[in-house]
Amino acid sequence: MNFPRVSPHFLACRRAVRPHRGSTAVTVGLSGGPDSLALLAAAVVEGVDARAVIVDHQLQEGSAEVAHRAAEQARALGARAEIRTVDVAPGNLEAQARRARYAALLADGRDVWVGHTRDDQAETLLLGALRGNPAGMSPRAGRIVRPFLGIRRADTVGACAELGLEPWRDPFNEDTDFRRVALRRFLDGQLHGDATDPLAQTADRIAADNALLEELAGPPTDDCAELAAQPGPLRRRRIAAWVRERGGKVTGASISAIEALCVDWHGQGGVAVGGDTGGRLEVTRSGGRLAVTLKA
Repeated sequence: MNFPRVSPHFLACRRAVRPHRGSTAVTVGLSGGPDSLALLAAAVVEGVDARAVIVDHQLQEGSAEVAHRAAEQARALGARAEIRTVDVAPGNLEAQARRARYAALLADGRDVWVGHTRDDQAETLLLGALRGNPAGMSPRAGRIVRPFLGIRRADTVGACAELGLEPWRDPFNEDTDFRRVALRRFLDGQLHGDATDPLAQTADRIAADNALLEELAGPPTDDCAELAAQPGPLRRRRIAAWVRERGGKVTGASISAIEALCVDWHGQGGVAVGGDTGGRLEVTRSGGRLAVTLKA
């Protein structure tokens, strides 16, 4: 593929990936949308040994054709491409699809690059706040790498236009029944001025603070006495990590209730942390330790 000499949006994408280049191969999670297409193109031009992995969730009619089109565009860019088909478990559609997607992307043991942008960072902050747990994404979280957290969605869309790429428009991204989509509409059209950058800056600081606090907190544990002995900010992060490890959903209310099982124990019942059609996940205390059980 011939890359244009004058391409300011694509140049922003290329500059974003440069600090993340290394000597080992990486997986690029490719949906076919503008963010992941621009990420793959920038990685290829910057000399990254990138393999595109397209995950077909089988949730929409024609998903196989969308996956094949994404693979074709990846190969046209000069990258290897592979399609992986997954089954999404019942329950919260967005959460279960994300779980299946990341399992497929991480299967090879390589770093996985994903196309989250500054706009996604702002949305993540607001979504977390609505759950009582304001959050931000880190440029790296384990083997997940986010090179585009410093650039805007307008750059990825603009880069695809400069390169003559045809991104796929996911119908789910237009469905305001999904809270993230509704927030995106709000940010795009309802606020006076551009709120994305200040929100994203706040999310960056929260992500950095959380990373330090989680390191200080120590590994996840179910030992109530050990948790009770810690300061609250460290204890709550340790509990949240423990819940996530067991497939539970973390909210401000659930973490506070689980914390009470450790520091204010008086025989209270279990704390709901999600579930699916098979039942409800609950955290309970028994013998001085926490446990996750499935209630029908």
